[in-house]
Amino acid sequence: YGCIVYQEQVMQIVRDLAGYTLGRSDLVRRAMSKKKASVMEQERKNFIYGNEEEGVQGCINNGISEEAAKIIFEEMTDFAKYAFNKSHAACYAVVAYETAWLKCYYPVEFMAALMTSVIDNSSKVSEYIATCKKMDIELLPPDINEGFSAFSVSDGSIRYGLTAIKNVGKKVVDSIVRERQINGKFNSLTNFIERLDNKDLNKRTIENLIKAGAFDLLGGSRKQFMHIYIGILDSVVQNRKRNIEGQLNLFDMDTPVESKSIEEQLPDVGEYPEDALLTFEKEVLGVYVSGHPLGKYEYEWKRNVSHTSIDFEVPDEESEKENVRDGEKSIIGGIILDKTVKTTRNNQMMAFITLEDLFGTVEVVIFPRDYEHYKDWLIQDGKIYVYGRISSNEEEKSKLICEKIIPFEVLPKEVWIKFDNIEEYLDNEEKIKSIIRRNEGEAEVNIFLKKEKSIKNLGNNYKIAIDETCLNEIKQIVSSENVKMMEKKIENIIKIH
Repeated sequence: YGCIVYQEQVMQIVRDLAGYTLGRSDLVRRAMSKKKASVMEQERKNFIYGNEEEGVQGCINNGISEEAAKIIFEEMTDFAKYAFNKSHAACYAVVAYETAWLKCYYPVEFMAALMTSVIDNSSKVSEYIATCKKMDIELLPPDINEGFSAFSVSDGSIRYGLTAIKNVGKKVVDSIVRERQINGKFNSLTNFIERLDNKDLNKRTIENLIKAGAFDLLGGSRKQFMHIYIGILDSVVQNRKRNIEGQLNLFDMDTPVESKSIEEQLPDVGEYPEDALLTFEKEVLGVYVSGHPLGKYEYEWKRNVSHTSIDFEVPDEESEKENVRDGEKSIIGGIILDKTVKTTRNNQMMAFITLEDLFGTVEVVIFPRDYEHYKDWLIQDGKIYVYGRISSNEEEKSKLICEKIIPFEVLPKEVWIKFDNIEEYLDNEEKIKSIIRRNEGEAEVNIFLKKEKSIKNLGNNYKIAIDETCLNEIKQIVSSENVKMMEKKIENIIKIH
């Protein structure tokens, strides 16, 4: 019916109409799928007009009009944007149908299996955690009494896989699960250490289980467990040694040494701050589970960025999808994880920073001129937006070349006040302006008229200082749901500058 379905049909078209060989037809298919413009332009000429030196006849020499040949080539180019070869297309169709059915009818089980399949890829796990959030699927931290080696389903939620914790291998997890199934759940940190073979447990393993939250349901805080676990482990090891000595003494007809019971006393030290808990989770899991340092900024972050770290990943070899284009302008935002400062040949300073968002990380390159301008903002754990140019190729993860940096905390804010119609606004205009005059500041004020669907900016003469008292005065006039404080969009700030 004139509809191209598979990549092999592109190969057949160029062979039958333009006299390409099998080998050369595959080069055309590859150039199309990779979107190599220079190669495609040359092949367009070869396809239509032929190339005697390279043994290509061309459509015109085979009795096909130039106009028809151009139309056919354009159709092949459009098709190549989403094309698969036949073997992939058939298999993908089956897999797509099956996974769509599972995601629809067994969403929690499906996402648990999906996350298990990438358990060693923290960037992918972060991406799927975000998907779970959109699907209203709760992600629970690892737990010694509920968890298994892989991600598992627990009362309609997903329980984090124990083997995803650093320094907690499959052998340890198998021992935990086996002991739990034979002798019941663990009831304390001491009970857990006593019941497991000390060949499987060491201080690093227990510490990482604590940091990941695997003991949270045993009645203590992570900070309390961190204070006592070494003492408990040492006591258990000493008890086991005394037991062995006592058993040996039986052969000497001496009285065996009795082991002392270990009492677990949780110190009154409270819990770590939320940011410390999140840092621990990231350290031992590679991702944040109970929250994210950017969580409270998520709405504004999504509103401002044009790309996320997912877009900067190496293009998928199978789908040949291009997430970002080389030279494309981009806005990203996140937390500074790491910074490396280097000296150029001209003895100037430049920096490479690793910026982490809700899904993963992006490397940002800051050349000397911009580094000198923004260096005071490039601090560990600093939250910034970066505007710049994407540097991309097919072989490695894309980077961002910095042009501007704006910290989260200095992002200009604006106040929006909604009125039902212009008459209501005019009736209250002087009251609103009087409040603004008494509370002059830096934030712009925008008026939204619902009926007219229009926006009015009050201009530089009526900028307001945002504080609770001031906003409450305005809310007494128009009600609280009609007053919103928002950060100005990054793209608007860039245009201004």
